[in-house]
Amino acid sequence: MTRVPPHRSLVLRLLVTSAAIAIAAVLATSWLSARSTSQTIRQEIGQSLSDDKSVYDELLTYGATHHDWSGVQPLVADRARALGRRITLMTENREVILDSAAGPSLELARPSALVDPLSVDLSLTGGTERIDPRIVGPYRLTPADQKRIHRQLDEALECVRSFGSEAIITPGPHGRPRLSLTRVVKQPYLCSLIPGVTRSERGPLEALRKLVAACADDTAVTITPDLVVTVLDPAKGVPIPDRTDRAAQCLNNARHTQLQSYVAPPALLFVTGPGDPAAPPVSPFSRRNLVRLGTTTTVVLILAVLLTVVVGGRMVRPLRTLTEAARRPGGYRRAPVTGKDEIGLLAAALNEMAEHREHSENQRKAMVNDVAHELRNPLANIRSWLEAAQDGLATIDGPTLTLLYDETVHLQHIVDDLRDLAAADAGSLRMHPEPMHLDDAIEQVLEVHHPSAATAGVSLALSFDGEPLVVADPVRLRQLVGNLLSNAIRHSSRGGTVTVRASADAGRLTIAVADTGDGIAEPDLPKVFDRFWRADRSRARSTGGSGLGLSIARKIAEAHGGNITVASTLGAGTTFTAVVTEQPSPVT
Repeated sequence: MTRVPPHRSLVLRLLVTSAAIAIAAVLATSWLSARSTSQTIRQEIGQSLSDDKSVYDELLTYGATHHDWSGVQPLVADRARALGRRITLMTENREVILDSAAGPSLELARPSALVDPLSVDLSLTGGTERIDPRIVGPYRLTPADQKRIHRQLDEALECVRSFGSEAIITPGPHGRPRLSLTRVVKQPYLCSLIPGVTRSERGPLEALRKLVAACADDTAVTITPDLVVTVLDPAKGVPIPDRTDRAAQCLNNARHTQLQSYVAPPALLFVTGPGDPAAPPVSPFSRRNLVRLGTTTTVVLILAVLLTVVVGGRMVRPLRTLTEAARRPGGYRRAPVTGKDEIGLLAAALNEMAEHREHSENQRKAMVNDVAHELRNPLANIRSWLEAAQDGLATIDGPTLTLLYDETVHLQHIVDDLRDLAAADAGSLRMHPEPMHLDDAIEQVLEVHHPSAATAGVSLALSFDGEPLVVADPVRLRQLVGNLLSNAIRHSSRGGTVTVRASADAGRLTIAVADTGDGIAEPDLPKVFDRFWRADRSRARSTGGSGLGLSIARKIAEAHGGNITVASTLGAGTTFTAVVTEQPSPVT
C-alpha cells in the first residue's frame, strides 16, 4: 500500500493549520492586548525614566562640584516632592546616606544607577566622557587667568573667521573653555583653538603628567591643557606611536587618582515608588481599555473563524469533486489528482477502481458475448436436428443420437467450466488436500489422454523427479494437468511430442507441460489465460476447445498458493509451467 510522506499527510496539514490559526489568534490577541495595555502605562514608564535621568543628572552635578554628600538633602527632598517619588542614596556598602521618605528596606533592591562623577553612566547621559568634565578639582582658574583665556579665545575666533570658518566656545576638561569648529571653509592651521597653560594650571598638569609617566614607566610624557598625552622623540621632535598609546591608556587612571578627593564618593541611587505605601497602584484595566481589549479579541476570533472556514473549504473541495465523480452514472469518470496527500491517494485509488470496473465491465460484456457465441452453435445444432425430426425430415437413429449426445456433453463441459471459474472468482473454489502420489496422478491423466493423443498423432512422455508422496487436492491437480495436456495436444502437429516433467521438493510442486507445436507469438502470450481466447480464431470448437481450460488451470494453481507461467518460441513449441505448494494435511 502506498504511504503518504509525513510532510504531505492531510492529518499533519490539518494539525499544522489548526495550530497555526490558534497560535496566530493567540499571538494577535496577546499583541493587541499588550499594545492596548502598554499604551496606558507607556507614558508613566517614560515619565519615570525621564524622572530617574533628571535625578541622576542633578546628583551627578552635585557630586562633581562637592567633595561629599553632606549638603544634598535639600536637593533630594525638593526633587522627591516634585516627582512624587522616593529618592534614596546609599554607599556601595548599602549604608543609607539619605532617604527622602520612609518605606520598605532597599538593602536587596537593584539600584537605579550608580552616581559617580569619575565613572559616568554613558547610557544615561548620552555623552562620551567617562569622567565628568564639570569636575574642576585643582584646576580652578584665578580671575586673571580666566580673563586671559577669554581674551585668547576671542583672538582665536577672529583668526578662524579670517579663514572663512566658524567656531563656538565650548567647555573642555575641568570646565576650561576652548573653541570647536562648526563650519570649515579653509583649515585655520595658524589659529590656536586651545589657550595656553596658565600659571594656576601648571602645578596640577605637572602632577598629572608624573602620574601618567609613573603608570606608563616613561619620563618623556607630555600633556597639553586639553589633556592630550604624547611621548615625543627627543631627536626628531615627533610623537612615538606605541609609547604614546601606552601613556594615553594611563590617563583616565591618573585623572581618577588626582580628582578623587575633589568629588563626592560613589553612591547608589534608588528612585522608587511614592513615599506613601498606602498610595493606590495605577491599574491599566480601565473601562476604556477593557472595551478596547474586548473589541480586539472579538475581531481576532472572527478573523480566526473566517480563516478556518476558508482553509477548511479549500481542503474539502477535492472531496466534493471526488463525491461528484463517484456519483456520476456508470462510475467510470476519472477524478482529478490534485496532490500527494491522502486525498490525492484516494483520488488515484478511485481512478484505479473506476478503471478496474470499466475493464471488468468490458470483460463481462465480452464474456457474455463469448458465452452466447459458444452456446449458440451446439444449441442451434440440437434444435435443428430436433426440428427436423419433428417435421419428419430426419430420423432419430444411432448416429443422430450420438451427435446430439456429443453436443449436449459439450454444453455440459462449457457450463461446468463456467461454474468452476465463477467459484474461483468468488473465492469459493474449495480444495480437499490429502496425501497422494504425484507420479501416479500424472500417469492417470496421461492414460486418459492417450486416445486423443493417438488420434492427433502426438506421442506423450513423462519425466518425474523427487519424492512422489505429496499433500494436495488430487481431483483439482489432475484437472490442472489435464487442461494443460489437452491444450498441448490440440496445438501440436501430427508427429509431435508432448512432454510432462514433474518434480516435488521441500513442499514445492513443479509441473511443466511442453509441446512441439507452432508456438505462440510474443504479443499473444499475455492473453493465453484470458477466457475464450484462442491463438488461432479459425479453429473449430471440436479442435479448439472451450477456451476456458487455461483460465481454470491458473485458478487451480492460485488456489494451491502458486501460479502458471508460459514460455513459447514460434516454430519450436510452448511450455506451460505450474508451480504450486503442498497444502496443509487434513485434520483427522
